[in-house]
Amino acid sequence: MNPDQLAIHTFTNKPWSIHECIENYARRGIGGISVWRETVAGEDLKLVRKRLDDSGLRKVSLVRGGFFTGKDAATREAGIATNREALREAEVLGLPMIVLVCGATIGQTPEENLDQIREGIAALLPQAESSGIRLAIEPLHPMYAGDRSAVASMKDANDLAESLNHPLVGVALDVFHVWWETGLEAQIQRCAAAGRLFAFHVCEFKPDFDHVLLDRGLPGEGVNASARIAKMVKAAGFNGLTEVEIFSRKYWAENQHQFLDKIIASCADL
Repeated sequence: MNPDQLAIHTFTNKPWSIHECIENYARRGIGGISVWRETVAGEDLKLVRKRLDDSGLRKVSLVRGGFFTGKDAATREAGIATNREALREAEVLGLPMIVLVCGATIGQTPEENLDQIREGIAALLPQAESSGIRLAIEPLHPMYAGDRSAVASMKDANDLAESLNHPLVGVALDVFHVWWETGLEAQIQRCAAAGRLFAFHVCEFKPDFDHVLLDRGLPGEGVNASARIAKMVKAAGFNGLTEVEIFSRKYWAENQHQFLDKIIASCADL
């Protein structure tokens, strides 16, 4: 895979500012960019939009929205309000999609959490329609099901998107989170056949990780599932950019130009 077939999430190069990310990705021939809200916090979004437009990078998504669950209505309404602001940010930046990490509240059943997630996404649809911004549900690995996302598999994500049945609601598949899932290929095909496979993220799950969030690997490390799943995604007809999303204290401590070299090399055979 050539660099122009890749998009990089700005949080992958966390030490860089949004302006450094734009400049360095474009210089290296990377095809696109997904912008984390943390990376643009406090920035002039209109200026960032201009630099994105001028860079030639394909604008893929804003990361992230979600976290719809809560034990009381006020908490859930606050979550929806945060997502409405994310939609406004995406519109200003010209980003066509928001990735949703959907949330889970300790003490609630999976069914309760999923019902609240469904209600939260539904509440955003009128605003999403007015701006034409897609909402991509990202299933998370089951180790996060207690407090980060009740959507814990591609099957869960497909079921949720299907229940909402809206053209702006789909799925973002991340190798880190779904590599373990039996029947994954069938779920990918199901998603793509319905026109709901909106995004594909790569990085590797390392069974010996030293932090549950911040020790992800390059493609080829860990369980080495990126190449296997990339073939499934391509066979299902996905033709979008392959997004690199790596949270790693190890790699953040390195020279970020050298880390970008490693990313490009690790994705060459995908």
